[in-house]
Amino acid sequence: MLTVDNCWAYLEEVADPEVPVLSIVDLGIVRAVEVDSVKGVIRVVITPTYSGCPAMDVIAMQIKMCLLSKGAKQVVVENQISPSWTTDWMSEKGKEKLEAYGIAPPKRKAAASLGLFEEDAVTCPKCKSDDTQLTSQFGATSCKSLYKCNHCQEPFEHFKCH
Repeated sequence: MLTVDNCWAYLEEVADPEVPVLSIVDLGIVRAVEVDSVKGVIRVVITPTYSGCPAMDVIAMQIKMCLLSKGAKQVVVENQISPSWTTDWMSEKGKEKLEAYGIAPPKRKAAASLGLFEEDAVTCPKCKSDDTQLTSQFGATSCKSLYKCNHCQEPFEHFKCH
């Protein structure tokens, strides 16, 4: 029998298609899980990292496949766009995984009400130097920017704080 707790655990197995080292739970896009044990229906609420994120359809399909394979009779995935996703919802474990993967994680907490989304110094995930420079506001995806480390000379992506 599926419970809310074991559904959350199963969703830890669903990787983000754009940053496969992160689970969708690490990323913080899973906002709620409800289980109707009588009907066998599981409702999962997700929030996209960006409005119009192309990965959301793939993520919804992966959620359904995962939970159906664990015994759910029906899985309903709902997109919730308010409140907007923020990097504050990422798990600390997820930020550690990003850094180990070579992507600088966001450091600062977002303060939308104050308009503060800028990072302090972005640390190179390879050599840990703070002597880095922004080379492009956008990386392979809208949620990342490109940096270059002035110490080790390596380029790297940074997951933007927002």
